[in-house]
Amino acid sequence: MNPTVKKWIPAAIALALAVGGYTYWAGQHNAGPGAGFVSGNGRIEATEVDVATKLPGRVQAILVDEGAFVQAGQPLARMDIVSLRAQREEAAARQAQARTAVDTARAQVALRESDIRSAEAQVAARAAELDAAQRRLARSTTLEKEGASSGQELDDDRARVRSQQAALDAAKAQVAAAQAAVTAAKAQATGSVASTDAAVATVARIDADLQDAQLVAPRDGRVQFLVAQPGEVLGAGGKVLNLVDLSDVYMSFFLPETVAGRVPLGAEVRIVLDAAPQLVIPAQVSFVASTAQFTPKTVETASERQKLMFRVKARIDRALLAKYLEQVKTGLPGVAWVRLDAAQPWPASLANALQP
Repeated sequence: MNPTVKKWIPAAIALALAVGGYTYWAGQHNAGPGAGFVSGNGRIEATEVDVATKLPGRVQAILVDEGAFVQAGQPLARMDIVSLRAQREEAAARQAQARTAVDTARAQVALRESDIRSAEAQVAARAAELDAAQRRLARSTTLEKEGASSGQELDDDRARVRSQQAALDAAKAQVAAAQAAVTAAKAQATGSVASTDAAVATVARIDADLQDAQLVAPRDGRVQFLVAQPGEVLGAGGKVLNLVDLSDVYMSFFLPETVAGRVPLGAEVRIVLDAAPQLVIPAQVSFVASTAQFTPKTVETASERQKLMFRVKARIDRALLAKYLEQVKTGLPGVAWVRLDAAQPWPASLANALQP
C-alpha cells in the first residue's frame, strides 16, 4: 500500500466518526415536540445576595455553616463592637454635656432679662430725679430773678440737673447693654440646643452602627459559601458570606431572532435537566431581552455564537421550589422548551410535569 495513503487512513476514519457523531447528535438535538415549540440550552440560576459588613472592622463570629437554610432576619455573623461601644459612651457623654450647656444658657437668658428689668428700674429712678432737679432749677431761676435766692444756689441746681441727666443716660445705656446681653444669651442657648440635637443624632447613628454590626439574612435562602472567617479584618463593604435565594430560581437561555419575537411573557416552559432527564419542571417566561446580544460560550457551539440571540428567563413556581427545596441546585445545565402556540398540547414526554 502506498505509504502516503496509509498515513491518511486514521485521519479519514476519525473524520468519518466525527461526521457520523455530529449527524447523530444533530438528529437527537433537533428531535423535539415539533412545530409550535422552540428550545434553548441554559443553566439553572437563582438570586444571589452577598452579605457584607457596612463598616470596617474585625469579624467576631460566624453564626451559620455553609449549606444552612436561613430565614429573613436571622443573625448570620457578628462584627467586633468594642470600638463602637467606646464611641457611643463618648457620644452619650457629649450629649449630657450639651444638655447641661442648654440649661446653663437658658439660666443666663433669665439672668440677663432680670438685668434688663433692674436697668429699666434705674432709668425710671434717674428720670424721676432729673424731673425733680429740673423743677428745683425752675424755682431757683425765678427766685434768683426776684432776688430771693443767690446765684450760687442757681448754679448748684443747674449742675444738679446736668448730673441727673447724665445718670439717666447712663441708666438707659445699661438697659441697651442688658438687652444686647439677652440677645447673646439667647443665641448661645440656640447653639446649645443645636449641639444637643447633634449629640442625639450622633448617638442614634452609633446605635444604628451597633445594630448593623450584627449581620442578618435579608431574605430566606441558603448559605452558599463563606467568604470570611472569625478574626479577619474587613474594609467597609467587605463580603462575609454569599446567600442564594432558592425561592427565586430560573433558567436563562437564548433564542434566535426568528422566534424570540413570538415569545410572550407568561408563556409556558418545560425544563429538562441533564442531571435528571426523567423529571419535567414547569416554568413561565418572565423576561425576554429587548435587544439582541451574542450568545455566551457556555451555551451554544462556536459557529452559533456568531449569531445574535435574545436572552430569555423562565422562572420556576415558588410553591414548587418550596416543595423540593432540599433538592434545588443552581448551575445545572439543561434544555428549556417554550410553547409558542398555547392551543397545542404538550407531547407525552413533556406533559407529566412536576406539581407543587
